Amino acid sequence: MSMLKKFFTSLLGSLAAIWISIGILFLLGIFTVSVVIASAFKSTSMDAVNDNSILYINLATTISEENPSVDFTSLVYEQNLENVTLLRPLLSSIALAADDPNIKGIFIDAGMVSGGSSAIYEVAQALTDFRNKSGKWVIAYGDEINQGSYIISSGASELVLNPVGMVDVHGLSSNITFYTGLFEKLGIQVQVVKVGTFKSAVEPYILKDISPANRQQIEAYMGAIWEKFVSHMSHSRGLSEKEINAYADSLIMTFSPERLVETGLVDKLMYRHEVEDHLKSLVGLSNDKKLPLVSQERYYESKRNELSVSSKNGIAVLYAVGEISQSGNSGIASDRLVPIILDLAKDDQIKGMVLRVNSPGGSAFASEQIWEALQTFKKTGKTLYVSMGNYAASGGYYISCGADKIFTSPVTLTGSIGIFGLLPNIKGLLTNHLGITFGTVSTNQNGDFPSLTEPMTPFQAASMQNMINRGYETFVGRVAEGRGMSVDSVKQIAEGRVWAGVTAVDLGLADEIGDLEATIDALVKELGLDDYKIQYYPEAKTSLWDIFRSLKQEIRTAAMKGVMGDNAYEFYEKTRRLKEMDAVQCRMEEVKIEF
Repeated sequence: MSMLKKFFTSLLGSLAAIWISIGILFLLGIFTVSVVIASAFKSTSMDAVNDNSILYINLATTISEENPSVDFTSLVYEQNLENVTLLRPLLSSIALAADDPNIKGIFIDAGMVSGGSSAIYEVAQALTDFRNKSGKWVIAYGDEINQGSYIISSGASELVLNPVGMVDVHGLSSNITFYTGLFEKLGIQVQVVKVGTFKSAVEPYILKDISPANRQQIEAYMGAIWEKFVSHMSHSRGLSEKEINAYADSLIMTFSPERLVETGLVDKLMYRHEVEDHLKSLVGLSNDKKLPLVSQERYYESKRNELSVSSKNGIAVLYAVGEISQSGNSGIASDRLVPIILDLAKDDQIKGMVLRVNSPGGSAFASEQIWEALQTFKKTGKTLYVSMGNYAASGGYYISCGADKIFTSPVTLTGSIGIFGLLPNIKGLLTNHLGITFGTVSTNQNGDFPSLTEPMTPFQAASMQNMINRGYETFVGRVAEGRGMSVDSVKQIAEGRVWAGVTAVDLGLADEIGDLEATIDALVKELGLDDYKIQYYPEAKTSLWDIFRSLKQEIRTAAMKGVMGDNAYEFYEKTRRLKEMDAVQCRMEEVKIEF
């Protein structure tokens, strides 16, 4: 008996020790992650902005509308925290520097920038505006200057290249991956119901190449976007548009640096230390003095107090960034965004709102909920403007179309007024390849609909098409109402077709060309406000539990990749997303314009 007692005592003691150890490790983990979070997000010490400073902009970065999601790996290894530049603070810094007597000019480190078309264009225009407004100089220097960085830097007073450096200007391209051949081999059928000849988001699952209609629209909107970039580079460099296009066709990345100077694509060749000495001479410093650079991020932080205004007149800037869904922790989730909109509608200090949209769309149901919440906001008598970013297409346009006024970048992708539904059928994979069969018992004819293991019957397909048609008519009606157009007029430019922002203005889908700041300025003028404060929503929050949840997902992903391999996992993720999508989608095709 005593031995049994000793056994249980020892067992309970061991269990207690294990749980205490787990608790200690858990608390230690919380402490460690908290320290990492604090160090990652703490304010960096300010560089003093003296009366002889140079604003420093580093383009070895990704220009983004929002901070990247913070996960466990990125915190531990400090990934994705330093290499993202937020668009709004960058544009604000450039605008503030124009009026700041302490800032003598701007130095651009022309690295390998990445970002959407609108972000690249807006930064390039901001630098041109800076020079025109202030008369100050902008010096850009690069070792390897990619196309996006060149577009931005082309407007500099002097564009300097390393004597053994490289410049790349080659035009735009877009690659679409088609999964149909793989699905056929695996015995997977994707059943499509849609409205819109140009609604091409479904093509990767049912075709093996770009359809003629989709090729036509891609060529049209990419051509319009490239034309705006060429116009900017042409004006900035004093070269004709024909010359810019000729160089883009000539693989200038293979040109010698000397030839780049001869063509006028760059101004001079210098090593970095020579550029630094040149900058010192521009601000009257000897070469042995420290170069008075103030990073854009630190400059913005130093100016935040000046930007903070005490006023009872609030202008809300609400960001709608990412894919649209009904719920979730990322993208535009209607269950998170709608309450914010309704709260702003009730807030007496909020006089108007700018909705900043950067979205290719998503769930049709969620898009409608957001649209309705925005109409509720307007019914309170408050004014709603929309500012379009890189994308405001399909569901992104759905939530935009009811605004009092829409501003767009000329290179925004918008429109895509169309609806579709995807229903995968994996019976061929399970039965023909894996030998799995199914037996179904239902009380009614459509008791198992929708099914992943049976194709739609003609009745089910017709019923789904009717639902998609109804959704399309609702979408078109929302656009017609919001834009003051007839339904027939909207249908002539709908059919799922994607348009560049500059074309969207001509078609009446948007009102004016302008960035976020121009949209805010126009709203303030419309409201006749002498004083106001800008409040940004939603508030960026990262909880400790979000970090631990991300760790769980990372472990799961790593384990599945270990078993399946990277290629198979990518296919699995694509199939999983298809399964989890809402039945009715307002989404444009997955397009990444390569710079």
